[in-house]
Formats: sequence, C-alpha cells, structure tokens
Amino acid sequence: MTDTAAPRLLLDRQDGVCRLTLNRPERRNALSEDLLDDLSQALDEIGQSRDIRCVVLAANGPVFCSGHDLSEMPNRSPAEYQTLFDRCSRVMLKFRQIPQPVIARVHALATAAGCQLVAACDLAVAVAEARFATPGVKIGLFCTTPMVPLIRSIPAKVAMEMLVTGQPISAQRAYEIGLVNRVVPADQLDACIAEFTTAITSSSPLVMQLGKQAFYHEQPLSEAAAYQHAVQVMTTNATARDAQEGITAFLQKRPPQWRGE
Repeated sequence: MTDTAAPRLLLDRQDGVCRLTLNRPERRNALSEDLLDDLSQALDEIGQSRDIRCVVLAANGPVFCSGHDLSEMPNRSPAEYQTLFDRCSRVMLKFRQIPQPVIARVHALATAAGCQLVAACDLAVAVAEARFATPGVKIGLFCTTPMVPLIRSIPAKVAMEMLVTGQPISAQRAYEIGLVNRVVPADQLDACIAEFTTAITSSSPLVMQLGKQAFYHEQPLSEAAAYQHAVQVMTTNATARDAQEGITAFLQKRPPQWRGE
C-alpha cells in the first residue's frame, strides 16, 4: 500500500466511508499474495477505527477481480498452496469480522476469488453489464474456497450450477438469486452506493457493529439457539447509551446524537 509508484490498493476516507480500490488493472485485479497482504492490513486498520463507519470495495480497470493471480500458482509445494489459500481465506473472513458494513461496488466481471470477494461483502451493487462466475473447474481447480461464502449467499442448486459448469451469470441473475442487492445502469452506480453509505453512517456505529456480529453468528444456528443469542444481544443493545438516546430522541421528535456507546 505504500508503494507510491504503483499502489496495488488505494484507500480513500471521506465522511465516515473508506473506499478500498483494487488497483492492478493490468492484471485484471488478480489477488496476488502482496495484494492479499495489503487488503489484510487495510481491513485490520479499518476494523480498529472509530471514524470509519462503512467500507466500499471497488476496483479500477475493465475487470472487478479475476481471482487468484495464476502466474503465482504453478509448481508450488503443498505447504505453499495451503499458505496461499489460508491467506486468502483470512482476508475474506475479515470482511465479515470487521464491525463496519462492507459494500462491493461491482462495475465489471468478477470471477473465482473475485466472485468470492463479492459474496464475502455484506452488500453488493452491480452494473447491468457485470458478470459473475466460479470457473475454476475449467482449469482443473474447483472453486472450493470461493464456494464458502457463495453457498452462504445464494441457493444451493444455483451455487452448484455455477461451480460445476463454470459459466458466468448476468448481474440480473445475480440479483434474482441474492448475490447482489441492486443492479443499476453504470451512470447510477455511485449514487446507489451513496444511498447505502448514507443510511449506514446515519445510524449508531455501536448498534451497527452489534447487528453485523449477531447476523453472522446466528446464521448457522438453529432457530431456538438463534433466539437465545438474539435476546442476549438485544439486552446488551437496549442498555447501551445510543439505544437510550435513540428511543428518547424518537419520543421527543428530534434527531439522535450518536456516540458509539
């Protein structure tokens, strides 16, 4: 990130929103080991920041992200492959683990680990021309790690179709199956993203953190266990200063003043 000649990852912070931009257009924004390390460092810093309320993941160039950098993958040892896939998996988990909601800004094709990035984000907005694919099977490498967030985002049979055929799906199809939240014309992409970031940054950052953590914690639980956990979270939330302020502000018909407490 500090290489000013050719930064692999661009960071821009404004009004509580941090925009992370993949900046390897000449390599179709392939996730090299260095870029994965840059993302990991950036997400660690963002997760610890009280000023950043929302994250937008974007990309430069004609492709959103083409997945792993295949030029780094031939003739590696099993230990080296495991290290690579562990590194990528930790980065993908960090999108879920940081307290701020993350929005994927998908302006073009997202394949393999690039599709994984979209699925790992909390929200996603795509242009109508975008495409999504998990084509690893075509080169003899089943997209097993991209499959992890994919099958948690879309129906199982649709995910299996994408994985075993490797064929891309349209942005509209991605919207229909729940991989993306909105599909918009290219000239409306940033306006749509702004609608989400404005809504997110207008709410309490503490409440947003509690809600995001609870969402992913409760996903794999049984209904009874999820309710048990939700009651605990709601109790913690209700006693927080921001919840008391929000309720009072609503009753007094005034804007709340959030402190993140």
